[in-house]
Amino acid sequence: MAIASQKDFVSGLMFMTVGGSFAWGAVDYEIGEAARMGPGYFPFMLGLLLVLLGALVTFNSFKSGPPGGDKIGAIAWRPLVFILGANLLFGALLVGLPSLGIPAFGLIVAIYGLVVMAGYAREGAKLKESLILATILAIGSYLAFVKMLNLQFPVLPWFLAN
Repeated sequence: MAIASQKDFVSGLMFMTVGGSFAWGAVDYEIGEAARMGPGYFPFMLGLLLVLLGALVTFNSFKSGPPGGDKIGAIAWRPLVFILGANLLFGALLVGLPSLGIPAFGLIVAIYGLVVMAGYAREGAKLKESLILATILAIGSYLAFVKMLNLQFPVLPWFLAN
């Protein structure tokens, strides 16, 4: 059997790997049953669902595809670096890095850092667009997580918190 779509084949393997990892990690927790779920139930079932979806995508990759096959192109390094970096920056700004002497800057600054950095994953990114999006996201996140859900984490930078 020849692979008709390399993209689907690799995507299916990725789904199965991630799903299998989630399911395997969840067995350390009490799984429970559908009527009485334990803390491991959701990640275990989600992992199994991802494995099933990955198997389906992988199986379909052997079916007919475009002429010449659907080959995997070059790795898009720019989006990869900026999106991963934005998530790491968000975590570092939200709670700080005490081991490096970096204090917590809070939710608002972390969201601005996340959105602005992630915005540069797209070529032709405009800072003004990112700042508008960050403002909307910061207000919405503050209302949802701090006001409505009463979650306790720093909202403002350490020098403005008191």
